[in-house]
Amino acid sequence: MSAGPGPRNMITDVAGLRVGNAQDTALRSGVTVLCADQPFCTGVHVMGGAPGTRETEALAPDRLVQEVDALVLSGGSAFGLDAASGVMEGLRAMGRGFAVGGLRVPIVPAAILFDLANGGAKDWAHNPYAELGRNALNGAAPDFALGSAGAGYGATTARLKGGLGSASWVLDCGICVGALVAVNPVGCVTMGQGPHFWAAPFEQDAEFGALGMGRAEEVPLTKLAREATTIAIVATDAALDQAQLTRIAVAAHDGIARAIVPSHTLFDGDLVFAVSTGTKPVAGAALLDIGHAAATCLTRAIARGVYLADSHTGDLLPSWQSLYAR
Repeated sequence: MSAGPGPRNMITDVAGLRVGNAQDTALRSGVTVLCADQPFCTGVHVMGGAPGTRETEALAPDRLVQEVDALVLSGGSAFGLDAASGVMEGLRAMGRGFAVGGLRVPIVPAAILFDLANGGAKDWAHNPYAELGRNALNGAAPDFALGSAGAGYGATTARLKGGLGSASWVLDCGICVGALVAVNPVGCVTMGQGPHFWAAPFEQDAEFGALGMGRAEEVPLTKLAREATTIAIVATDAALDQAQLTRIAVAAHDGIARAIVPSHTLFDGDLVFAVSTGTKPVAGAALLDIGHAAATCLTRAIARGVYLADSHTGDLLPSWQSLYAR
């Protein structure tokens, strides 16, 4: 695989991709949107036992629609699926969407995580997620915030705050791979009661503290069941079709298993979208390298999301920074 992280060390090192975040501090939740100037090919794979999704069935290789206009990661449990409606409205105003019957229908698959019990004000009269979705779309750019931002704003893990993470890798052949993740699992991202990340063997350039390996000790899972899920996007500029992207999404789930213990539980809705902008040809065994890079990027992105989260008044769990920052 060789080479190293891209210049931003974020999914937007894949040229043409943009990411936007929007969050509501009182709600203690938010939305993250990935988009591009042109539709992009997308696959998906679910390994968690409690997924919440929209339009993921359309991403199977044998379906009519082969490209999407945006992807949405959202807090809010099932309410958060409405974020995609706001993104659709914004894209329609831009003239984007699948042409059918003289109209254009933006294709916006979405996945959600459960953050309804994190102490935020959830007594709204009208679902706030459509507006958050549109705001995230409008703010999409190559540079974006990590940690307590977007879909990771209200996220938690078994013992620490979760967050939004991203990472990238450029292969020797020049193909770029990146990952974006909202980290909200039942399990732990750190070992035992200490600061060390399960992802430590894959860390690059001190991106989550350069602490090295700790002791492989688990902690009791105190987070309530049904209050979880890690949702992610991996992306590449390699020209891959939906069938190949589905296999990349499968491979990328290894990245979740390396970074979170336990992962893919009955109470997590763990899901990975895989995206191709299709600008670079693929030759030889590159597909194997892309899958491996996607998994390692996702491992690193998960640790970064927790590492970069910050503390807010009323948090039910501490941030990594509040406990361990030097």
